[in-house]
This record gives sequence, C-alpha cells and structure tokens, in this order.
Amino acid sequence: MSSKTKLDKETARKLEEFHKAATIAADDVVFRVFPNKVCSEEPEPKKRKRGADGSANGTAAAYTSSNDTQHARYPNLVLSNQHIVKVHADLKKECEQLAELCDTVKLWVNLSMPHGDNFEVLTELHRSQESAYNLRDSARQDHLNRAKICSKIIKYPHIEDYALALKEHDEKQLYVARQNLYDLRNVYAVLTDILHKNIAKIRAPKGNNSSGLY
Repeated sequence: MSSKTKLDKETARKLEEFHKAATIAADDVVFRVFPNKVCSEEPEPKKRKRGADGSANGTAAAYTSSNDTQHARYPNLVLSNQHIVKVHADLKKECEQLAELCDTVKLWVNLSMPHGDNFEVLTELHRSQESAYNLRDSARQDHLNRAKICSKIIKYPHIEDYALALKEHDEKQLYVARQNLYDLRNVYAVLTDILHKNIAKIRAPKGNNSSGLY
C-alpha cells in the first residue's frame, strides 16, 4: 500500500506567502527600481575644487613644489586621498545594491519559469552580478597600486616623478570611477530591456509557457 507525502496546510500557506512576497518584491525592482536607475541623472563623481594652478584642491603644488621631508612632522607617512576613498565607498554601495537586486529578480524568475525556459534571463542576471562584484573590487586594487607609488615617494622623496605619478594615479581613479558608474547604468538598461521583453513569459503559469520568447 503506497502513500503520498503531502505538505500540511500551514506549510503550504507559508510557501504560498513566500512566493507572493518574492513576486511583489521583483515587480517593484523590474518596474520601478531598474527603470529609475536608467533614467536617473548622469552619473558623475563629485569633483573637487580647483586651485589657482588648475589642480584639484591645489594638490599639484603640494605634490610637486617640494618633496623635502625636512619640515614634515611624519616624513614616513603618506595619507590616503579622502576624496577617492569616498568615491570608492559610493561605487561599492551601488555595486552591492545591484547584486542584491539581481538576487531578488533571480529568485522570482526561478519560481515562475521552468528551468529550460529561463536560461537567457538568468544568464543576463548572473552576468550583471559578476560585473557588480568585479567593479566592487576596484577599490582594493586601487589602494594596492597607490601604496606602491607612495612607498616610492617615502623612499625617494626628492624624485619629483613619483609625486607626479601619484597625482596622475588619483586623477585616473576619478575618471575610472565615472566610467564604472556609466557601466552600472548600462547594466540596468540591459536588464530592464530583457526583463520587459520577457515579462509575459515570466508571469505565465508553469506549464503554460508556449508563447514565444519575445
């Protein structure tokens, strides 16, 4: 005599509530958050004020006019660029948000579509998450590269080119951060496009996905 194991009513109710909550959260992401990210103002890291010599906050003069450590209080200390630290913090926040939003949508897609039909959508979501993880790691690499230049400045304080290299490095990081924000905006645009094109198929009940992909 065979018996079939079934979910009890309370567990089934909780699962149904979980599915509904996942759908509501994903709907908000797909139809509000993603489009707003695409249509928001042009991403632009806040620029510092320029000094009289055209340098940011007059730092060029500080870097290059004199590398003499005679009057330095801590001649073996090179501080981090606090402006770039803040830019990295903002970029990391955006990357983490993108990764979390992709998780929300991936859960909804997996619950709504048969695994054989959701490959394209899930692939794009996975690719977007990987982009977010890679961009988030840029701060670590920047600090490592900057530290190498700073160590040269401490070791060879009278070689002006090391100070100039540090200045160029910081300017490059601001430029790269701006490009990374553009990349994130473009990721949101691609996700919005592919999800909206496939929305009817995602929302169709399982086993009723005979409609075309687009």
